[in-house]
Amino acid sequence: MSFPAQPELLTTEWLSKALNRPIEAFRVEFFGEGAGIIGQVTRVHITTAEGEESIIAKFPSPSADNRAVAAMYDMYGREVNFYRHIAPSITLRVPICHYSEYDPKSLDFVLLMEDLADMRIGDQVSGCSEADARLVVEGIARLAASSWNTSADLVSHNNPGQRDGMIGGFKQGWPVVQKKFAHLIPASANNIEEKVPNAVPGLLDRLCTPPVTISHADVRLDNIFFATDEIALVDWQSVCSSAPEQDLAYFVTQSLSREVRAATDWVALYHEHLPDLGVANYSLAQCRERYITAALYLVCYATAISGTLDLANERGRALGETLFGNAMRSLDELGAFSLLEEL
Repeated sequence: MSFPAQPELLTTEWLSKALNRPIEAFRVEFFGEGAGIIGQVTRVHITTAEGEESIIAKFPSPSADNRAVAAMYDMYGREVNFYRHIAPSITLRVPICHYSEYDPKSLDFVLLMEDLADMRIGDQVSGCSEADARLVVEGIARLAASSWNTSADLVSHNNPGQRDGMIGGFKQGWPVVQKKFAHLIPASANNIEEKVPNAVPGLLDRLCTPPVTISHADVRLDNIFFATDEIALVDWQSVCSSAPEQDLAYFVTQSLSREVRAATDWVALYHEHLPDLGVANYSLAQCRERYITAALYLVCYATAISGTLDLANERGRALGETLFGNAMRSLDELGAFSLLEEL
């Protein structure tokens, strides 16, 4: 199995073969701060007889720590599997995949994808408008409805690796965020370092009790492209089956500012879309309950990302502070930490 696992190894010969057309020349554009945490994302400008165009090329992270996280959750294998087998079945827009390859032994991979340069990419540090948030909520409702109560060819989010990884990531990350971001931790989160690890198995059991859907599992603004009336989701490394509310809770509690979160009832808006998309017999009360469960569980994401991953640069550090701060404020507003007493 021979393919380039880093941008420096690209050649015109390999690109011509992968894209099934003659490539005369190419140039790799490396993105600025904050582009990619688990994977390395580049734009490749290619020259053909017809002119110039660009594609996106994605590779493993150059960071050993981040690659270890990817290996723990099979993130590279999941994304390749998604583009090969699952993307055609969903109604949400995703980039067209021109080429994919993955080596499960070395964990190397490469993806060549459509460049969504005509769309506007979100920014989790800057946040988004209420109008943008509405597009996202509608989009992830369509994603859930198109796969309602099916696991497709996906791993359940409730699996031993996920459980142990979240417990370990939280335990490792909490002392770091407690030191770096103490000003963001509300009084209601007192002593959660002792409670969250014990609660993770019960939270995952609740999340992955049917109905379950395809979950992107990383719906944050840095992975969302916006057009006038639709969104496209990228970075499918965490795709799994889980509660439909997992994507909603992650987006609302960790990407939206306090002001935008307060602008509307996002759970009710999400639930309003479901009947029109073919989902029946699913109550708003059940939707709210699972949303809070997901939001509490996802404190593990915020803690692990902000406290354990190599965020590489100033923008990455700002990302960690933003998502952790949003998560803490959201959980405090929801009264979600009280759930820990039940688990």
